[in-house]
Amino acid sequence: MSALDPNFEQQRKSAMSAFAHDRHKRVARTLGFALTLHDGPAWAAFTAIAAARLTVAERAAMAGAALLALDPDEAEGVIQHLFTGAGYPLPALLAPLPEARIWAAAANQSELKAYALAAFEAMPTRGQSAFCRHITAERRAT
Repeated sequence: MSALDPNFEQQRKSAMSAFAHDRHKRVARTLGFALTLHDGPAWAAFTAIAAARLTVAERAAMAGAALLALDPDEAEGVIQHLFTGAGYPLPALLAPLPEARIWAAAANQSELKAYALAAFEAMPTRGQSAFCRHITAERRAT
């Protein structure tokens, strides 16, 4: 095989490049970036791409393989870190909405549902009505 051969690029293709689904190649490429950059935004991008491109079964298999690559104590620590939640929100000192969004990003689904319902129930009726109108308008916009 020579670079002068007109079929040089086609002959060099790997089996992954030739046969893998495009969505799998995109996930693999993003994983490579996340491993190389190894920072929060890179891992967040990988998470978003994996969620969008892989099936639940594929993501579960990937998570299982990654956890099995760890020692049992390390795997347990990772699971506890990921799923223990944020705890109760701290009082907002400066700007309530940005601080609430930071808390919500760390909270698990049970915490989000519990605090959202409790906050809604604690609002006066007019506040509840305004909140419902806001949520309805947001859903229409998306």
